[in-house]
Amino acid sequence: MTIDRPAAEAAAVTAAPDVLPPSVRRGIFVYLGILIVLLAFGGPSGGLIDIPISFFLKNRLHLEAHQVAHFRLIAAIPLYLSFVFGFIRDMWNPLGMRDRGFMLLFGGICALLYLCFAVAPMTYSTLLLAVVVLTTSFLFVASAQNGLTSTIGQQHAMTGQISAAWNVFASIPTVAALLIGGMLSSLLEDRNADSAARILFLAGAAIMTAVSLFALWKPKVVFEHVHAERGGDVHPVNDIRRLFGQWRIYPALLIWLLWNFAPGSATPLQYHLQNTLHATDAQWGQWNAIFAASFIPTFIVYGFLCRRFALKTLLFWGTVVAVPQMVPLLFIHSVTGALIAAVPIGLMGGVATGAYMDLIIRSCPRGLQGTMLMMSSSLYFVVSRFGDILGTTLYDHYAGFTVCVIAITVVYALILPTLLLVPRHLIATADGQVPERMSEV
Repeated sequence: MTIDRPAAEAAAVTAAPDVLPPSVRRGIFVYLGILIVLLAFGGPSGGLIDIPISFFLKNRLHLEAHQVAHFRLIAAIPLYLSFVFGFIRDMWNPLGMRDRGFMLLFGGICALLYLCFAVAPMTYSTLLLAVVVLTTSFLFVASAQNGLTSTIGQQHAMTGQISAAWNVFASIPTVAALLIGGMLSSLLEDRNADSAARILFLAGAAIMTAVSLFALWKPKVVFEHVHAERGGDVHPVNDIRRLFGQWRIYPALLIWLLWNFAPGSATPLQYHLQNTLHATDAQWGQWNAIFAASFIPTFIVYGFLCRRFALKTLLFWGTVVAVPQMVPLLFIHSVTGALIAAVPIGLMGGVATGAYMDLIIRSCPRGLQGTMLMMSSSLYFVVSRFGDILGTTLYDHYAGFTVCVIAITVVYALILPTLLLVPRHLIATADGQVPERMSEV
């Protein structure tokens, strides 16, 4: 990620963010976009793998809603520890290539692990082990992408544009994967479990091989604009103290926690659509794809708004619009209606998501971008998995999805008072403007 420089020079770079010309920014977005798309497809906890696995558990192993939620809770253990991988990224320089070293080394390891599990007999235990081990390897690659992306955003006062581009590029393969994943699950119904799993894992191996090869590319337009923010010495204890000693990280993480808790938006929603409204596997995939795709227009809008309005304005109005996001589900009584409702539900969440990620990137302590971004990832998986557990409990206890919508809306509403805790200087500017205290480390 960084180029070794004297500490004094690094400090000077930190204190003076510069705005890049449009042509350079476009080159950076192309590079990051390719990387984000590959990782979005290849991740074992998402991409082409996650949706078919959920159907495998439900349809092949005949698990109940709470059993699927518990599988996902256990399988996500490495994800809860994502911040550890981010911290390793900030401290270690594998193969002398920084972020590219992580992508080359662990992208290859992840591809080999996919191949190994492709030839293994597939049972509940084997599937659980596969997801845990693959996720562990994948997180090293993800931490490199997270750290590199957020560092570029901070160093060139383009956190909002980075947030918008990141979300758009991540959403496109998510939509494709959801559509393909649902259809792939239906196609694999005629195959035995081992054959179905083999196809999924071979696809993952191919994608992670592409990631490893991508790391060999070092475009100047990207890496000539990423500067060192620490000297050659590594002081993990001091860095941990510096991270947790900064107030600005806590409001950003708390907002992210509330936004992603969403009790009932995963497993209970799937069972509501499939068991109550009688949606097929493909239609459940379509609902998620439409929902994810509907974020994209507002992500793009955010990319324009963030250069014209201060972040504090976008945070407030984005949240106001997002609070009733799931309410349309209360008025849905058919699969067709649910598919239609997925559009406004997705549109209502785009600006908020862009603003919250923008805030997280702005809140990163210098030199610890990987740790901070992966900490937000840890938080996402912890609260979303436990939110899923709470949602399934409410869904089973009250025998309906209405209580889940109410719970989600109440949690989202709590974000509004939380915005008051964010340091004002951090959100007082638009993209391309340097905050007065941007040089703080």
